[in-house]
This record gives sequence, C-alpha cells and structure tokens, in this order.
Amino acid sequence: MMRVLLLLAIVAMVLLLIAAVRRSGQARRQTQLDDARAEAQRWYERLGGQVMNLSSEEPAARQALADAGERYNAAGGQLQQANSVRQFALARESALEGLTYVRAARLAMGLDPGPDLPPLHAAQGAGQITQEREVTVEGHSYKAGPRPGADTPYYYPGGRVQGRPVPAGWYSTPVWKTALGAGAGVLGGMLIFDALLSPGFGDMDFGGDAGEAFGGDFGDFGDFGDFGGDF
Repeated sequence: MMRVLLLLAIVAMVLLLIAAVRRSGQARRQTQLDDARAEAQRWYERLGGQVMNLSSEEPAARQALADAGERYNAAGGQLQQANSVRQFALARESALEGLTYVRAARLAMGLDPGPDLPPLHAAQGAGQITQEREVTVEGHSYKAGPRPGADTPYYYPGGRVQGRPVPAGWYSTPVWKTALGAGAGVLGGMLIFDALLSPGFGDMDFGGDAGEAFGGDFGDFGDFGDFGGDF
C-alpha cells in the first residue's frame, strides 16, 4: 500500500512539474509576443505621426512621403493580422521602412532628418550610392545619385531586387517596382541596375559581405562592352 501511495505521489509531482514547465513556456512565449507587438506598434505610431504632419510640394519629398504612406498602410494591415512574433517583426520592418522614406523626405525638404533609425533587415549589405551616375539602356536614360533632384525623385532605402543587392539612393525611375519596371525594355529592369551599379563606377559604399554579393553577379557583365555603344 505504501509503495502504491509513493508511486502516486511521484506521478503527481511529475505531472505538476510538467504543468509548471508548460505554463512557464506559455508565459515566456506570451511575453515575447507582447514585446514584439509593442515594438511594432511603437514604430507604427511614430510613422503615423510623421506621415500626418508632413507635406511638401517638392517632387522628391512628395514622392518619398507617398511611399512612406504606403508603408504606413502596409504596416497597419500587418499589425491587424499579426499573431506571431515573426509577423509583428514584419510589421515593424514595414514601419521602419516608412520612417526611412520620411527621413529621405525631410532631407529633400531641407529639414533635420531626425534621430537615426534601426537598420532595415532587408537593406543589410546593400550599401548606398555616393556619386551621381547616368547610363543609357535601350535608348532610355537612367540616373541615380546620393541626393534628390529633379531627375532623381525616387528614393530607395536599399535592399535586394530579384536576389541582387541594390544600394540606397535616389533614382530616376522606380524600376524595383514590378508594375513600373515592366516598361524598362525587353531585357527587364535588372539590366538597368546592372548598368547603374557597374563596378566600373567604383564609388558605392558597401558594408559586410555586399562586395562578395556583387562580385558574383558582375563577373558575367564585365564592363558591359558586349552590350554595344549605349554603355
């Protein structure tokens, strides 16, 4: 009888221990989820305040603010549907991307861009353009540079386009957007990036492993001599 009672006590202790571990794990996951939600919400609200309080008639700033507004709407939709840490992290990334566009708009307006932002996950290793450049692809001129201008009103915060790192900067055409890039020619918008970002310019500021990422891609393009006089 004593052995049976002892066995039952041991089983009860094990079950209590298992339940305690499960509760601890659930509490930890809930804390992580709450923290991720709060972090995403914080950046989303900050973006909303900027989008609602800034306006400009300057083309580059107006375009950057429009892009910031798109990211604000995207982040809001992601927040409403998020139910995991990863999904809240994606909403946070969208809000931070929107704030990067806001910083670009403020610079275009001649205002203080404000405090630095956490780096975008998508832009890691993409670098940034440090000199103005212009190329002609299939009879069309494309420009990019480190500053906004009448010919370069589209800001890109840096990232990867079809797996290729594209540096942050101001571009004449938003060729990273599929709908607009479709008119770039039969070879597609990536040919424009290949020309604009040719290592022959040698002026882009890359960090981390970005140089290796570009090295493999551009090994096949060389100095673009095979493409004819346009380059």
